[in-house]
Amino acid sequence: MYKLFLKFIIFSILINCSGNKENNIEVFVSGAEIAGVNGIHFGPDGNLYAASVTGSDISIIDTKNKKIIKRYGQSDGVIGPDDIAFNSKGEFYWTSILTGEVAGFDLDGNKVIAGNPGLGVNPITFSDDDRLFVAQCFFDNGLFEMDPTGMTEPRIIFEEMDEFCGLNGMDWGPDGRLYGPRWFNNEVISVDVNTGDMRQEVADLNVPAAVKFNSQGDLFILDTGAGKVVSVIDGVKSDYAFVELGLDNLAINSDDEVFVSSYSEGNVLKVSPNSVEEILPGGISHAGGIAISGDDIVVADIQSVKAFSTKDGSESWNYRNVFRVSPHGANTAVSSFDNYVILTSWLDNHVKVMRPDTGEIMESLDGLNLPVSATKYMDKIAVTLHGNKTVTLFDVNSGEANILAEGFGAPTHVINYGEDLLVSDRSTGEIVRLDINGNKEVMITGLDSPEGMALKDTAIYIFEGNTGEIKKYQDNKISVIASVKPGSKPLSELQPPSVIFNGLAIKDNYLYVSAEIERALYRIKI
Repeated sequence: MYKLFLKFIIFSILINCSGNKENNIEVFVSGAEIAGVNGIHFGPDGNLYAASVTGSDISIIDTKNKKIIKRYGQSDGVIGPDDIAFNSKGEFYWTSILTGEVAGFDLDGNKVIAGNPGLGVNPITFSDDDRLFVAQCFFDNGLFEMDPTGMTEPRIIFEEMDEFCGLNGMDWGPDGRLYGPRWFNNEVISVDVNTGDMRQEVADLNVPAAVKFNSQGDLFILDTGAGKVVSVIDGVKSDYAFVELGLDNLAINSDDEVFVSSYSEGNVLKVSPNSVEEILPGGISHAGGIAISGDDIVVADIQSVKAFSTKDGSESWNYRNVFRVSPHGANTAVSSFDNYVILTSWLDNHVKVMRPDTGEIMESLDGLNLPVSATKYMDKIAVTLHGNKTVTLFDVNSGEANILAEGFGAPTHVINYGEDLLVSDRSTGEIVRLDINGNKEVMITGLDSPEGMALKDTAIYIFEGNTGEIKKYQDNKISVIASVKPGSKPLSELQPPSVIFNGLAIKDNYLYVSAEIERALYRIKI
């Protein structure tokens, strides 16, 4: 689905060291209203509650008027929510997949912590008698009953259900059993939560992400790898609706209307056999690293790799990711060389070389130590590794790795600089020049959290993650040319401090800026 990209000049600001006005900044490509939509659930008020892991918020959506009417964010105690459930009193709870916390709000708006069964806590549901159940997926694989008050420890139903994922989006069947999909097993199972009895209910699926029952007891399955919703009515499995890839969850309202969410596009759709209706528009959801490839701006949008024309901002291509299944993976940075792009993911610990015209992965380096960015350098690929604080050279054919330079605080963006490399160190506030022998020269100091960089003539453009300021370094002077909202903070010590770093890229006389929090691409005339 393609979104109209509104262009408008929004401000002309910012002052350099001498106090002169610099450049105008404009929105070149606008994005989704939510930074990737994960779990969705209709509340007793009839509104749709939508969780966003990356946005770290819960949005309340009026589906009839197609607008967000309220958000709960980090200031309210909501951190990286993946899924949502309501009890009979109207209180809602959520899971925080990256911290392991299970929490909710009571009717007075006070946060209640049910407990922390561990990283990967993902689907959540209440039984009709208000028993609370959660499961883990992607980072662990247990199934637990939890005390909503947090007074007692979680009861382990299964400590391990599967190698990578226990259950994803769950629901209660008319038979009183707990139903849920097994992402990697391509099946839906049911569990007797009192005895632990498990049985297969539906097989031969393609990466099922969530299940829900309607008021008639019919089962609906979000088969995300196939891009469709499957119904099971009177034991007969059939295709209900076809949708795009990159989907996460589904919800059914009191009128038995079916809604799906997209973590790759950040949209919410109402689907039926005859129609797909957009409730919230999608687009850029996470706006990480960017690069120029031909006449396109390529965006590492975590759960997709997208490209937009530099001529008019229209979408050129879009390769959506099915989490932990698709070959592209979940990428936070991108660079380009010749007719290829390099994808980097600290989430999946890989660097991949992709053909943008086909999406084909040509080469892959896997099992890396928290790679943050990469660039082609000589006949190797240079990678900033947060795990060991190095810039390391990799041979993509043999996989051989050699540390070029070490001792960085938080090596973030690496780009080519003539025959050398430039590296932004987010923690030390430095831009470091590296030669082929690994010799370091600190070129710029005193920056606040430098992330993305870009070059034009003798100027170096730098994005500061903590401030949102875009700075230009030239002739030993630093000036601020524009600013956007600062980037997100890590949710755990295991994440690089840049998380989804804000990138810069230059085409002709324009500097392009990825604004992660604002889910947009900006453009500055330089």
